[in-house]
Amino acid sequence: MSTIDLYAETIASLDPAAGNVETAELSVSEDVLLKAFALGPGATVDPHKHEESTNVFHILEGTVVITQDNEETTVDAPGVVYNDRGVVHGARNETDTVAILTASLCPLP
Repeated sequence: MSTIDLYAETIASLDPAAGNVETAELSVSEDVLLKAFALGPGATVDPHKHEESTNVFHILEGTVVITQDNEETTVDAPGVVYNDRGVVHGARNETDTVAILTASLCPLP
């Protein structure tokens, strides 16, 4: 690792077009994955679940609509969303600007 702060360098490399999601791994270890997601306007991280892992979203820039099971909530940056094991979760950008979030997944399956 060349720097302690992985955010600025990683995010600078992400520039999604409308409807697209770009990702980058910030850190991977034996038991934790930390991944950045840049959601272009209108982009969606499809709802999914992790049976054996907890997933935490940190909304860092913009506004996203978070799905958990059958409920939706709009979260503005800065925000934190806890997705327990087995909970169906996803994110959607309904704005005209790029939204940035990270997702921490642990333990790794």
